[in-house]
Amino acid sequence: MEYLSLQSPTGPLTVFEEAEKIIVVEWGQAKGSNETPLLLEAKNQLADYFAGERQVFDLPLKPEGTDFQQAVWQQMLEIPYGQTKTYGALAKNLKSAARAVGGACGKNPIPIIIPCHRVMGANGKLTGFSGGEGVATKEALLRLESFAT
Repeated sequence: MEYLSLQSPTGPLTVFEEAEKIIVVEWGQAKGSNETPLLLEAKNQLADYFAGERQVFDLPLKPEGTDFQQAVWQQMLEIPYGQTKTYGALAKNLKSAARAVGGACGKNPIPIIIPCHRVMGANGKLTGFSGGEGVATKEALLRLESFAT
């Protein structure tokens, strides 16, 4: 598995690649790195995102998860930049429950690129976020996308 760390406004991030696909983005700095073309492209796209110059990522992704988690993550990829949806709205689309959608959001292995930060609680309430410093990081990402919280 190849990986590359980078600095972001929400703290250090490490991007992991396997078989020429992004499989994980996590907060934290890994020792060492491997500069593959895909990891360098991911680093550049993330830098553009944080600079406000990119709204859509164009990277090959392969998150590991159950069929249900995959379906939730696909729904999250369809939420446009600067917009949000509730757990309940995603659950309705998937004929599931908001709590199950929340669980899948929490297991998202590729945050930011698969934008779990765009999923809100009922009535637009900011709820849990498993990355960075939790809800504060979620709020920072939404603020970056000019979403008024």
